[in-house]
Amino acid sequence: MRHVIDGVRYNVESYGNGFPVILLHGFTGDSSNWTPFLERWGKQSKLFMVDIIGHGKSDSPEELERYHMLSVVDDLFLLMEKLKIQKADFVGYSMGGRLALSFAAKYPTKVRKLVLESASPGLESDIERKQRIEQDKKLAAFIEEKGVADFVDYWENIPLFASQKRLPNESQKQIREQRLRNSTQGLVNSLKGMGIGSQPSWWQELSELKVDMLLITGALDQKFCQIAKKMQNIVNHAEWITVSDCGHTIHVENAEKFGTIVEGYLSNTGS
Repeated sequence: MRHVIDGVRYNVESYGNGFPVILLHGFTGDSSNWTPFLERWGKQSKLFMVDIIGHGKSDSPEELERYHMLSVVDDLFLLMEKLKIQKADFVGYSMGGRLALSFAAKYPTKVRKLVLESASPGLESDIERKQRIEQDKKLAAFIEEKGVADFVDYWENIPLFASQKRLPNESQKQIREQRLRNSTQGLVNSLKGMGIGSQPSWWQELSELKVDMLLITGALDQKFCQIAKKMQNIVNHAEWITVSDCGHTIHVENAEKFGTIVEGYLSNTGS
């Protein structure tokens, strides 16, 4: 179902019954990334799978400011109002995890629990942010010049996704086909507006967050393991689970383990 938020149509799929859980995919993903977990999680939760702006069946507007992290955070807030959700758990992967954490930083009373898979609070220094913004601008220019198909060729071969090469060919094909459904405009503006260099850094705010938080990383993804370890040392209510023999996309590389971890965490209302 589509909901219009300040002129932008957001596609939201829903499933199941119980306490609301908002599911946020990563860059180049869409709501279908969560399909393998619907039956399992939907037994105890009302799942809302959002196509983030610029992705899936949601709009890809030309205005770059609509993609700025805090603008998308505000869209999520209004979306929750439309869906009559007072408070929710959030599960976010990578870019979706950064969005979930940004939402919790701005609207902490709207969040019960955060599950962050391979996610980051942002970059700490101005120099790091400026360098990353320049990198993302170059990548955006590549997409504009070469198109989505050539970009996906490049994207699926970056070191971050090396462990996906071990997946069955059919699984790799499905991931590729889903990525190819995205638009040039949406991906370009998402890189420029929601990239890790463009978003606010939340490192200083982490110690003030009162939200229960679960960090999930793959043991082969050393960069994000280091980030999770540092986050756990700062956040008062954070657990961290590392899944062996997995890289950045645990929900794809070991869906059974990932589903079990998330199901257990969300069902434990006493934590």
